[in-house]
Amino acid sequence: MRWTFCSRFVCASIVSMAIPALGQGADVSAKIVVHEERRSGDPRKGPVSSDVVVWLSPMQPLPARISAPPHAPYRLLQKGKQFTPHLLIVPTGSNVEFPNADPFFHNVFSLFNGKRFDLGLYESGTSRSVRFDREGVSYIFCNIHPQMGAVVLSLSTPFYVVSGADGEVVIHGVPPGSYRLQVWSERAKPTANELPRTVRVSGDRVNLGEIVLEAAASPLADHKNKFGEDYHPEPGSPY
Repeated sequence: MRWTFCSRFVCASIVSMAIPALGQGADVSAKIVVHEERRSGDPRKGPVSSDVVVWLSPMQPLPARISAPPHAPYRLLQKGKQFTPHLLIVPTGSNVEFPNADPFFHNVFSLFNGKRFDLGLYESGTSRSVRFDREGVSYIFCNIHPQMGAVVLSLSTPFYVVSGADGEVVIHGVPPGSYRLQVWSERAKPTANELPRTVRVSGDRVNLGEIVLEAAASPLADHKNKFGEDYHPEPGSPY
């Protein structure tokens, strides 16, 4: 099964958690609920309960026949001074290409806790790559253009899903066992003592009820350059 999610964060085909070689397993469902205070002039668009990534990390070895989705050619395209897609989920250990399709230079970097790297300055029509060799969230920026920002989430489990506008999520084909439930959202964070938590999967259906998050500012907003300084573009810069 293949699901397609389209939003301002991601518009891509994401492999469903139902592993074709398995053909069995439980459906694990939940409802994302975000407590927020919307203020006049809030620039956030769309439901905050959407684009939340929910995943289950096995706490025991999985059967050998279960594997992560194939390592597709992953890339974050730089075009129109934007990264596309905004959110990219990859298996841990994947290489991600960063092609520059703009008619000027870019400098891609990440200094957060996921994968730290600096690709340096490179010109139009060229590409550089990064191997995301550890699980985690990486916030991606350009050192020249402050409006550019994206997220790469590398996961060591095939059991994940991205919420839609209604906040409903279902992870298919989860084998019996114990799992660590985790979530990530650019615009929200778990409430105290909510996550992560252990989930026991048995039978063919497991409902986790509500996963409650609190609205929070995006880490991509008002960020610094790779030197920890404010962006100061030079007048008449060709970039």
